[in-house]
Amino acid sequence: MSVRWLLLSMLTLLAIASAIGVVQSRQQHRDAFAQLSRLEKARDELNIEFDRLQLEIATLGDAGRIQEQAANRLQMRAPVAADVVVVVP
Repeated sequence: MSVRWLLLSMLTLLAIASAIGVVQSRQQHRDAFAQLSRLEKARDELNIEFDRLQLEIATLGDAGRIQEQAANRLQMRAPVAADVVVVVP
């Protein structure tokens, strides 16, 4: 009878250990899924910011806008023919 009792006790402990392992594995899965969701949200926010910055760069780099800024803010102008000097080597 003691061998059966020992076997039953060992099987019960193994079943409990297996159940604990399943619970721990499911919790790790939940944690990993929550982290994945947070990372996907951060990625989406970064993509939105990147698109906004690309649009801003395109706007700031427009040739017409650069020429307007040069004329208005920096008082620059295109040289007239009399101001051009050609240097021959």
